[in-house]
Amino acid sequence: MNIKITYNWLLEYLETDADVYELQKYLTLCGPSVERIDEVEDLTAKNKKDYIMDIEITTNRIDTASVFGIAQEAQAILTQFGKKASLKQNPYTDLVFNKLSIPSNLEKPVTFIIQDKDVCTRATAILLSNVQIGASAEIIRKRLEWCDIRSINNVVDISNYLMLSLGQPTHTFDYDKLRTKNLIIRKSKMGETVKTLDEKIFKLNGEEIVIEDEKNHLTDLAGIMGGFDSAIDSNTKNVLLYVQTYNKRLIRKTSMQLGQRSMAATFFEKGLDEERVEPALVYGVQLLQTYAHGRIGSSITDEYTPDKKEKTISIYMTDVNRIIGIELKEDEVIKILINLGFIVEEIDTDFDNYLKVTVPCFRYSDIDIKEDIIEEIARVYGYHNLPYAIQPPAYVKQPVEIKHMLDVTSKIKYFLKHIGLNEQYHYSMVSEELLSKLDYNPKAHLRLTETISEDIRFLRRSLLPSIVKSLKENEGKRDILSFFEIARVYLSQNNELPFEPTKIAIGTNEGFFELKGTISALFQELHIENLELKNGSHHLFTRGAQADIVINGELVGSFGKLKKKYAESFEFKKDVYLAELDMAIIVKYFRTLGNYVGLNSYSVIKLDWTFKKPSNMMFGDIQKLALRSSNFIEKIEFISTFEESMSIRFYFSALDRNMTEEEAKKELEKIQKNIMS
Repeated sequence: MNIKITYNWLLEYLETDADVYELQKYLTLCGPSVERIDEVEDLTAKNKKDYIMDIEITTNRIDTASVFGIAQEAQAILTQFGKKASLKQNPYTDLVFNKLSIPSNLEKPVTFIIQDKDVCTRATAILLSNVQIGASAEIIRKRLEWCDIRSINNVVDISNYLMLSLGQPTHTFDYDKLRTKNLIIRKSKMGETVKTLDEKIFKLNGEEIVIEDEKNHLTDLAGIMGGFDSAIDSNTKNVLLYVQTYNKRLIRKTSMQLGQRSMAATFFEKGLDEERVEPALVYGVQLLQTYAHGRIGSSITDEYTPDKKEKTISIYMTDVNRIIGIELKEDEVIKILINLGFIVEEIDTDFDNYLKVTVPCFRYSDIDIKEDIIEEIARVYGYHNLPYAIQPPAYVKQPVEIKHMLDVTSKIKYFLKHIGLNEQYHYSMVSEELLSKLDYNPKAHLRLTETISEDIRFLRRSLLPSIVKSLKENEGKRDILSFFEIARVYLSQNNELPFEPTKIAIGTNEGFFELKGTISALFQELHIENLELKNGSHHLFTRGAQADIVINGELVGSFGKLKKKYAESFEFKKDVYLAELDMAIIVKYFRTLGNYVGLNSYSVIKLDWTFKKPSNMMFGDIQKLALRSSNFIEKIEFISTFEESMSIRFYFSALDRNMTEEEAKKELEKIQKNIMS
């Protein structure tokens, strides 16, 4: 997964002399990869800059998926490169319940009844009263927008801001919309329905986590999306701030089965640290007090019974150095581990000395054995600093046919890119809506039983729907669009794995003959001969403006103009032209070198002919008849068409003498007679 944060936001937690590009370099070497940096205007100082960092987070390191999480990593990594780095604040120790000034006479806002402790491992809540709903402060709104989260209002934005700051999703209820103050957290019942914030109604199957009030009403699809009936709106005055952790397996399963993805679900399904709930709630209260003028209106509900035993792992320096392959000093190892948040104790015995390492709560899910600890030491020390002493794996020779396919594919990609086409990569799955819109039968396609979205439900039998969708999404960004994709399609076979042929799809809004020229140039580049164009019958293409491509009797593919009804359905502003070709046949007839044809030293006569084309003939048919009619044709070129007329250019020459124009005209008359008869 990826998150976006800003450099100045990070500096609220981290004291460092490393600039953003040094941070990118060193973090990427030893920890989360900073894939991109974009410059924006600093919100706190005029004429200064801030930087948006797009960071790839390792799946099992959800503790790093926040501003504070990156600060923790940076503290350990930057010091290895001689940069200053220390935490300005630590929410685990600085943001605790007793930091809030809560009057002693206040009651709890709600009571949580957790039917299955495995469903929800911790649930906390507090009431903020007299909240003023409005636009967010600029610093919160801008930071969320820079990090690809839409600003809604100050209360909802604070919930999202908390998630990015501390890596803990939270939820806000309109307290006055809750029907009762006793909330039951449980698994759903088969057939129950819940309406979420986006006004979708989901029918549940018994595996989802839900929150129910005492009146048998579901108020929340837990961990996925809040309920519609308790949503914050412009009239909200009292806000229930709810911070919790859920069973990651159930959240993942629900998200996949319902096809409902949210950033909160992405966090919950990775497994969150219960100890981070407390600082998230405290920080949330502080933000709601500052930016929504809320006042604490209750004590804290905290349904939590800590059951994690302290996890300690013993490591010996001899094991560290043996596994890593170099001699590290004990002090250096201790420093790395402490900066990563581990507690380290040196133990001296009569036999040997070792380090007793206590795993911090936020690393319980991914640190289990000594090798995990040693991997952390090696990572922060820097894999790039380790000597290359490992024998590389033996070269595995690819089967000839696979290598041949890859070579031809590579050649095609380079050629199409060099003549101006843009390569596209799409999901192998498409939506039922897209298939139906183009009159493909969804029932003929293989279907995923579980998907994260209905947009990727059916495996493609053709690449053309994806190309059409992409042309529409990019329309208006450039006058001329020319795309191609090379990928597998999936054809079902009875009781067998699907057949997966590779196809090439091309899409453009430039013109029919431009597309035909691209295809002709491609086959010429691949030295494929004996091409024939025949009348096509592809359901997507306009009759009379399409053709099948045949090589030695084998159908390679089709190209043509997208039918008007499909163009209107997608609301295209310009005509669209498409082609789909079979890679296996192209590879079969591909040749590295073409046939050598010597230069003709005698004159060449060029004659043009414009005529009314017979309705049952295509250029390929005319070309074949012409070649049969005359032995003096060197080349035939298509020039243009207008309505029912076609213009063709013939090149005549002899191999033993200079041919006269009169002779060439006689040859053309023979050709005309055979074609028009």
